[in-house]
Amino acid sequence: MNTVSFIIPVKHGGYAAAVDHLKKTVLDDIRYEILLAEGSAPSQQRNRAADEASGDILYFLDDDSLITSENLVHCSAGMSDPDVAVVGGPSITPADDNQLQQLFGSALASAFGSGAVNNRYRAHGEIRETTDKELILCNLAVRRSVFIDLGGFNECLYPNEENEFLERVTKAGYKLLHDPGMRVFRSQRKTLKAFVRQMFSYGRGRGQQSLITSSYSVTGFIPLLFVIYLLISLIFIKYLFLLAPTVIYLLAALVSSVLMMVRTGRWFPLLLLGIYPLMHIVNGVGLLWGLINGKPEPVQDSSIRIRKIKSLGESFH
Repeated sequence: MNTVSFIIPVKHGGYAAAVDHLKKTVLDDIRYEILLAEGSAPSQQRNRAADEASGDILYFLDDDSLITSENLVHCSAGMSDPDVAVVGGPSITPADDNQLQQLFGSALASAFGSGAVNNRYRAHGEIRETTDKELILCNLAVRRSVFIDLGGFNECLYPNEENEFLERVTKAGYKLLHDPGMRVFRSQRKTLKAFVRQMFSYGRGRGQQSLITSSYSVTGFIPLLFVIYLLISLIFIKYLFLLAPTVIYLLAALVSSVLMMVRTGRWFPLLLLGIYPLMHIVNGVGLLWGLINGKPEPVQDSSIRIRKIKSLGESFH
């Protein structure tokens, strides 16, 4: 099995639940190390940790990513193909999250809520070759040699740094794999305000990524087109035919909400009827904000500190 370097960015003085979970989950007979990257610029933190890593595989987690005991088996199987440079899996909402968090998780995991990226938030299907749309940075394993050769993450971006990097990996001729069995459990935002900030940040990141890569996919811009449509409808509200798409949208949102309610056996997914338009509008506004503000500059953090919590071959004390 390949040697593995777990890389976990965290704020100075922050708590990384992922580290304590790794201690309990990963067996000592697997050769791995843990690098905790402290700072305030996550993309830069991950790059600095990668420079100091010793493992063949860089396994990127967030500070609250809780892996399963089978993850490294899935990762190793995927990396057995030398043409595969990246293996990743979904980030699942834990069963003990409260109802509001479960609601956010349901919205992200639904096709109506997240479109092509919903498989980042649910374990669905078989192991498959994929694109950046199904991979998420809080659960992503990359060959260190490829990561270093391609220059790591673009430090101008956060979030969406993994999406831009994965585009470069694909252009370099390597394969990306999505393995639904290689999952982490990660709690959703605890408040509506925090969820709104998350959706805005995702949209802003998509806009900035588009400016950097000059890639403007229609599907990625659907939330922005939705916002533009709503603005036009408000301006020309007297033209009732313009409301037809709104009616269709709300009917589709209702169907998706009811199906989620039936699937889960709970009533609260009906509240998705309000969450869906909120997340789509906020994401679209964030995307517009990212485009208007132009290409971002890299955040320079001179306070970054890399702590090796565990070295290769060393046992936890």
